Amino acid sequence: MTRYLRLSGLEPFVLTPDIPFVNIGERTNVTGSAKFRKLIVNRDYAAALEVARDQVENGAQIIDINMDEGLIDSKQAMIEFLNLVASEPDIARVPVMIDSSRWEVIEAGLKCVQGKPVVNSISLKEGEEAFRHHAGLCLAYGAAVVVMAFDEAGQADTFQRKTEICARAYRILVDEVGFPPEDIIFDPNIFAVATGIEEHDNYGVDFIEATRWIRANLPHAHVSGGVSNLSFSFRGNEPVREAMHAVFLYHAIRAGMDMGIVNAGQLAVYDRIDPELREACEDVVLNRKPKAGGTATERLLELADRFKGGAREEKVRDLAWRDWPVERRLEHALVGGITEFIEADTEEARQAAARPLDVIEGPLMAGMNVVGDLFGAGKMFLPQVVKSARVMKQAVAVLLPHMEREKRLTGGEGRQTAGRILMATVKGDVHDIGKNIVGVVLACNNYEIIDLGVMVPPQKILQVAREEKVDAIGLSGLITPSLDEMVHLASEMQREGFTIPLLIGGATTSKVHTAVKIAPRYAGPAVHVLDASRAVGVVGALLSDSQKDAYIAELRSEYAEVAERHERAERAKERLPLAAARANALRIDWTDYKVPAPSFLGTRVIDDWDLAEIARYIDWTPFFQTWELKGIYPKILDDPKQGEAARALFADAQAMVQRIIGERWFGPRAVVGFWPANSVGDDIRLFTDADRGRTLATLHTLRQQHSKREGRPNVALSDFVAPEGTPDYVGGFVVTAGPEEAAIAEAFDRANDNYAAILVKALADRFAEAMAEMLHQRVRRALWGYAPDETFTPDELVGEPYRGIRPAPGYPAQPDHTEKLTLFRLLDAEAATGVTLTESMAMWPGSSVSGLYIGHPDSYYFGVAKVERDQVADYAARKGMTMAEAERWLAPILNYVPVAVPAREAA
Repeated sequence: MTRYLRLSGLEPFVLTPDIPFVNIGERTNVTGSAKFRKLIVNRDYAAALEVARDQVENGAQIIDINMDEGLIDSKQAMIEFLNLVASEPDIARVPVMIDSSRWEVIEAGLKCVQGKPVVNSISLKEGEEAFRHHAGLCLAYGAAVVVMAFDEAGQADTFQRKTEICARAYRILVDEVGFPPEDIIFDPNIFAVATGIEEHDNYGVDFIEATRWIRANLPHAHVSGGVSNLSFSFRGNEPVREAMHAVFLYHAIRAGMDMGIVNAGQLAVYDRIDPELREACEDVVLNRKPKAGGTATERLLELADRFKGGAREEKVRDLAWRDWPVERRLEHALVGGITEFIEADTEEARQAAARPLDVIEGPLMAGMNVVGDLFGAGKMFLPQVVKSARVMKQAVAVLLPHMEREKRLTGGEGRQTAGRILMATVKGDVHDIGKNIVGVVLACNNYEIIDLGVMVPPQKILQVAREEKVDAIGLSGLITPSLDEMVHLASEMQREGFTIPLLIGGATTSKVHTAVKIAPRYAGPAVHVLDASRAVGVVGALLSDSQKDAYIAELRSEYAEVAERHERAERAKERLPLAAARANALRIDWTDYKVPAPSFLGTRVIDDWDLAEIARYIDWTPFFQTWELKGIYPKILDDPKQGEAARALFADAQAMVQRIIGERWFGPRAVVGFWPANSVGDDIRLFTDADRGRTLATLHTLRQQHSKREGRPNVALSDFVAPEGTPDYVGGFVVTAGPEEAAIAEAFDRANDNYAAILVKALADRFAEAMAEMLHQRVRRALWGYAPDETFTPDELVGEPYRGIRPAPGYPAQPDHTEKLTLFRLLDAEAATGVTLTESMAMWPGSSVSGLYIGHPDSYYFGVAKVERDQVADYAARKGMTMAEAERWLAPILNYVPVAVPAREAA
């Protein structure tokens, strides 16, 4: 049986062999970050949470939280901070490492952390009795442990001491305490090297060799360490420190170190380190004699000043590769994403080959294999891979006419592929950027992709799958009703006798949903694909004759465990009856509340859009996330690992933005409206005029039902709108970048430029979101005018520092997508903007945004989360829906299984 370390925050994390190294974020540690320590000492927890969020966004898969500071109450600080982390889903999704030298602080953290954490640390320094006691408590709390190589005699500094202590601790934990060996993480102590003290010179080698011994002799155990300790002698010289860390990790990871406390945003790429500096760092880390003579420390000190400040030489264009043999030129063009010479080089290769197909199956696929290897090793990033695919498509376009002619003359067969994959965005959903990217990555690895596009009914998916004899089906969706479509399609595949793999992907999908709702409906393998970087490995394993049986068995075992864990977690959560939740509603004092009336009532079309002005309001961070580059703009441009790819992508995006503006590619349009409003229970009633004598429409909202800590309300959006007797208003809007992006993307696809096709769609989404931000500012300042003196710049708006919110139907604060019907009717949105709603309530064009405006200064965004049957029945009655209809639209948030599954419409 395979034994994996399994941790969780809000989301599960399983350390499989597919994950070569786990980054443990180090910046939420008061002993390792002066900035974080200052924030905690000053009780600025809001800013401290941003440090944690930054760690997660920069790629930390676990965050290390340490409050060991003499000026604070460490125990109370740990409790308060962990409770705040729990209320931030984008932080709490990753597991927590509770880090302290004091057991009482660790235990306080264990009592309030959610999910399965890691305790850092326990050791033998107080003897075996205390070690057993602490280990037993960690086991009872369900936590994994970091075990320091530390005993009654002190910290282990040599290979012999490290291995002796770790072996002794392992025996006690596994044989006596009954600790799962996969939940044991050894820290054999990383000490500073290049200190000038000869006894320290072998510390790097001792750690690396101890790591190798632990992985070979202590089954299933893991190895971690605090990497920044290594370079302590060079503090203040960040380029040298980053190089030392990268060199050390390169060798330690190969020896078996599979996690470490590192600053993921400050790590050099091993292959990109200056060769002279890299060799000097390796001499130090591996305790080698340098070629130049002297000691390794002396040599590194000589070089250190040259690299301080991180000066970079400007690169000049090098065309020496044009003199290489054509096979190497093709590979270079594919890896570099260079299209400039590809047609001429492909034709040269064709003329030298026996058959045009030989060029594809020879140098082109060899080049794409290099791309795949580099991508898999983390040395290439998604935008670069998509550029490589563009080169491949243009090369194949040169060869296709010759291949077709040869086929007509000889009746020969086409190229051999790794498999045929059908991909589709499900019925009612219009979003396809992620699907297209996955298709490109799979195509780069010699899979034939049959892309049916968007809004594809299940019958068409299954019909094409049979006709084309595909090897797997990939489904994509962004909106929550798409989840129901995926469940339905899985049931149809089962009913029609399919056995091929079903791949699930898209923003609303998850491993939990796949395990709980989709996999039980289909006897064949159903697997959630997190992102494009995982797709090749998943598909390869599912279609491999030698791997698939073991992979599918392991997958089913894992998904059964995920489903069982999910069920246990849901049963353990306390929910309030609807009446009790309403009794704990947010209580706003409306006594002296006054809000100005909007400058008009009813609707107004906004058509004075300047594309250049919209571009100033673009939030670029989500743009990079679309391309699976994790980090915050503009810091991501200087990221040591992703920076080069991010800068190249950003340059391409800026060039396309200038074309969008100069050639008016998009036709942005919008409509906005305001209405007198009051809350009535959990609903918001809109009136025809300021006299509030006649109801125009009712917006229905849902209330949180999960049990809250004392003083925390169970919120509904209606709580932010004044009750009857106090004048208030609510606004609504729809904006769109326009339908033009679809035709432009299609034109790029026809020209074999899928990189530009994906880029224009991603930018259209950014323009629509920027329009929503820009219009909201205009609403606050003038159209409604409750904040006429607001002076935030476009860059400052990213942090949403302003008064008021713009919640949208289908999002966490109001998960019911059918509320868009009321909003669109009020705004006459289709006539005003051309935006339509699909049967699943997705907006077409996809680059569109809609929502409400609520102006109260205490309003905020929240998630309704799971709801109970009593609220669904109440909600259905208020909306005039049947119970089955309400359960269909609220399916993702139901905390119960409906009595009967709603009847499905024929596609």
